[in-house]
Amino acid sequence: MLTGISISNVYVLDQDEALDFYVGTLGLEVREDQNFGPMRWLTVCVPGDPAHAILLERPAPPSMDEATGEKLRELITKGAAGWVGFYTDDCRKTYEDLKAKGVEFTQEPVEQNYGIDCGLRDPFGNQIRIAQPKI
Repeated sequence: MLTGISISNVYVLDQDEALDFYVGTLGLEVREDQNFGPMRWLTVCVPGDPAHAILLERPAPPSMDEATGEKLRELITKGAAGWVGFYTDDCRKTYEDLKAKGVEFTQEPVEQNYGIDCGLRDPFGNQIRIAQPKI
């Protein structure tokens, strides 16, 4: 039986720019940053939760051929290649804090039947949702 998720990925066009956004702006921390020759293994996680990491992956060889990587890079910029969701204790405060850092939101905090959430995109077009679940 599966008991949890250890890692998922978000495709990015530039790993250094992704590192700046996900760590410098969103406040995540680096879990691993290793060079494996033709690829860089770069994972980040929410502080205090190293068991659940996000691989900031550049779509390119060796994980896929160059033609596939190019098509995927085109989809990323359209916001059609993936998304990630985060929890917060206070969605409105998180929204204000990130907005003050220059983050552009696609949706302000909204009351939902499951809580409050808001939406934004990373510098590459990936969709991000931040949710404050109802208690």
